[in-house]
Amino acid sequence: MIEISGKQVLTELDELVAPGRAALVIIDMQRDFLDAGFAFDRPGIDLGMYGPMRPVVAALLAGAREAGVLVVHVQMTTLPGGRSESPAQLRFNLRLHEGSHGAADPLRYAEAGTAGHEIVAELAPRGDELVVAKWRSSAFWGTNLDLLLRSNGIESVVVCGCTTEGCVESTARDALFNDYYVVVASDGVASDDRAQHEASMLLMRHRFDLATAAEIIDSWTASCRTPD
Repeated sequence: MIEISGKQVLTELDELVAPGRAALVIIDMQRDFLDAGFAFDRPGIDLGMYGPMRPVVAALLAGAREAGVLVVHVQMTTLPGGRSESPAQLRFNLRLHEGSHGAADPLRYAEAGTAGHEIVAELAPRGDELVVAKWRSSAFWGTNLDLLLRSNGIESVVVCGCTTEGCVESTARDALFNDYYVVVASDGVASDDRAQHEASMLLMRHRFDLATAAEIIDSWTASCRTPD
């Protein structure tokens, strides 16, 4: 911790991810994005980066549960018939994975009530964990995430999930704009476009704190040890 302009500013990883101060925010770990046979896999989108990332996110979730860190599962959600999507959002969706769908037929994904909307089995929320439905890339836009974090005294968010350059980066930016410290789990984020992932990581490395899942979990574990 350092002092700037008479204000105490957290600077060390142990401070930033301390249980009671930090929440683990898991973004869009859903079957339509990650599982074979679902929305993103069907047109042949490359899901190769997600395989190694999934157990990392599962380890973060287990570590957070063990340390008593607040867990928030963020769940991308759309409504049937495009009722949750504006014309501008539809245009945005058309630009995603151009070549994988028709010129006037954007990818359909994460529709409420479908199997593809479900969070993958190994990350299924427990009954006492928060689940936030989101409708746009940022988990803060049009949701109750900020209210839930502030209601639980949260100052920092540890962000993981997918996709790096999309919903992860959008959420990280909005977290900062809402005055939360941001720690990105560097090996707990992934994309279906490696080049965009790397570009986003370059940007986020210069704006947010980055740490590996092991470093974050080690900090949580150390915080739970009883002094001799």
